[in-house]
Amino acid sequence: MRLHETSRLAYGRDMTVRRAHIAMFSIAAHGHVNPSIEVIRELVARGHRVTYAVPPAFAEQVAATGAEPRTWHSTLPTDDDPDAWGTETIDHLETFLADALQAEPQLAAAYEGDEPDLVLYDITAYPARVLAHRWGVPIVQLSPSTVAWEGYGEEVGRAVFEPLMRTPRGRAFYETFARWIAGNGMDLSVEDFMGRPDRCLVLIPRALQPNADRVDEARYTFVGGCQGDRAAQGDWQRPEDAEKVLLVSLGSSFTKQPAFYRECVKAFGDLPGWHVVLQIGGFVDPAELGDVPGNVEVRRWVPQLAILRQADVFVTHAGAGGSQEGLATGTPMVAVPQAVDQFGNADMLQALGVARHVPMAEATAGVLREAVLTLAGDPEVARRLRDIRERMAKEGGTHRAADLIEAALPGDA
Repeated sequence: MRLHETSRLAYGRDMTVRRAHIAMFSIAAHGHVNPSIEVIRELVARGHRVTYAVPPAFAEQVAATGAEPRTWHSTLPTDDDPDAWGTETIDHLETFLADALQAEPQLAAAYEGDEPDLVLYDITAYPARVLAHRWGVPIVQLSPSTVAWEGYGEEVGRAVFEPLMRTPRGRAFYETFARWIAGNGMDLSVEDFMGRPDRCLVLIPRALQPNADRVDEARYTFVGGCQGDRAAQGDWQRPEDAEKVLLVSLGSSFTKQPAFYRECVKAFGDLPGWHVVLQIGGFVDPAELGDVPGNVEVRRWVPQLAILRQADVFVTHAGAGGSQEGLATGTPMVAVPQAVDQFGNADMLQALGVARHVPMAEATAGVLREAVLTLAGDPEVARRLRDIRERMAKEGGTHRAADLIEAALPGDA
């Protein structure tokens, strides 16, 4: 859709941008939709027509930004059944590829006759790269997590993928993926298709990126967290008698941890002056926690950012979203990772001197309590967090991300 030009000032320079049709592609997962949702809202506010291809579970959240949801059926496991992902790397790889293969024709049909001027896509949205190539339009990845650095393949990827290639399932995965890529006229290896985007905006702070000095800045730009006011998620008020506030949350997927929550109740229940917000998710019955003292507020879901803005310590699974929200609010963290990139995030946070990495197997009441009290009382941790917040503020966030997306539009959009 090529309608009209709009002029505005961005980063000290006048920009004339034509209104365009921008299409975003993602999966039905909070950790993949939430990081970019404010960017979508900003693009709509700037006058662009934005369509967003996402499974129905997130259609309402997308529509609230002003974008038009284009719903499609996904075969990926949902937050309601996290065990369906399996336990091995090949389980995850096969699941994503199978979903991509069945999603591609759905998405092609959804955009037939209404092809976009520019494609945006989450790291998991494989069909988007195929469709952008087919349509001959530019494409920009929005990464909600860390990205590959120069040498990543040799240092990390080889140890994961070479053993995989020696198994029947691994070979079948590569052969199927390679046929799909080649069948769509793309001259890319499987590794490059999955992990080497043409252009990428990284929606995490540079401080969370391993080997940031070796990231290709011509390909990747760190814009940091793109956060809005989150008013739609609700508010939270710090109790007047609370001297300190602790938030405990393992995110939205890997929350089936009743034993861990019991350790938290044991560690912080009746801790003088402390108010504890304990998010347990949808898989645990509150009755499994036993007797819960009055200073522990048990919730299935919480407006996380609203609480973090008032919290003194955050016990987190160290997902990319939670990690950067902890940094953005200057909240010390106890990182108890559960899966995938969370282990690396936990190590990065600890290396920054603003968190303690506690493996789940070691997360006893005594260890958790000691870590929280130590972090809360350490002025050096507070100083480091202030320094990181200052650096994050200069990365630009939502507005810079939108500027860079507009800069990627074709000249006749």
